[in-house]
This record gives sequence, C-alpha cells and structure tokens, in this order.
Amino acid sequence: MSVWQEKAWSPYVAGIIIGLLQIPAFLIIHSALGASSCYVSVAGYFSGLVDSNILDNAYFHKYMTSMKYLWQGTMVLFIAIGAFISMRMAKSRRKSFSPIWEKALNITEFRRRGAMAFLGGFFMLFGARWAGGCTSGHGLSGIGQLAVGSLIVVVSMFIGGLVVANLYRRL
Repeated sequence: MSVWQEKAWSPYVAGIIIGLLQIPAFLIIHSALGASSCYVSVAGYFSGLVDSNILDNAYFHKYMTSMKYLWQGTMVLFIAIGAFISMRMAKSRRKSFSPIWEKALNITEFRRRGAMAFLGGFFMLFGARWAGGCTSGHGLSGIGQLAVGSLIVVVSMFIGGLVVANLYRRL
C-alpha cells in the first residue's frame, strides 16, 4: 500500500508540509497562510451580484482584489478538492456528512440545526476577523513567525475550547 492510499497520514509529515507552504506564501504573495479573509472576499463578490455598486467601492478595490485573496480563495478551494481526492484514493467513505444531521428528519429540526450552524459560522468568522486572522493564520503562520499576538490568540482559543467543552459535558 502506498502512502497515498493510507487512511491517515502522519500528523508530523502533514505538519512539515503545511509548514513548508509558508515559504511560497511569503515569496509569492508576501503574506502568511490563512483562510478567513477569503470568505470575506467571496461574500463581497457574491454581494456584487446583488448590487454591482459594491464592486466599484474603494474599500473593495483596495482590500479584496489583491493576489492575497486570490491565493487564499484558491487554497481553500483546493483544500476541499484535495480532501475529496484523498478520500477517494484511500477508499475511505463516511456513511453521512454528519450523523447528527440524520436525526434532523423533520423540517423544523432541520431548520433549527441549519440556523444554529449558520449562527455558529457567523460568530466564528466574526471572531476570526476581530482577532486579525483565523486559527490557521494565527496557529500556523503567526506562531511560525513567533508573533506575540498570535501566541495570545492561540492560547485564548485553547482556553475557550476547554471552557466550552467542559460546559457542554456538564449539560
């Protein structure tokens, strides 16, 4: 069996590969790896379909048309494509997207779970923008650059995760 057909790669090898991706990111786009900014720019482009005046906005041209956003958007797209290819090559299939959604058989429960997922995604993206980057941006790139702000954000994320996990366990 080749490395490409294994069910899971070594986290050490995957970490080294991701770490090495920092080099072309800085050399090509002069920016660190991250993903939260691409969601904002994609939302901006979609809103431009509704109102074309948005695409003429000075903010949009200054912050959302640089190579950085094209790089990040392409990276996020290829993460999904790569995960799909990896799953197919390893012949690893899950029964469902998430077992919890199988319980959402009635439309009311489906809407409730969908609203909670949307709200959770909104808060996650809001937090990423407020923190000046997402978990991958701070955890991979910021820590790799020894940025004090990224270290504070990553420690805060772990503390927040521990608090929420303990609260959830008590429910």
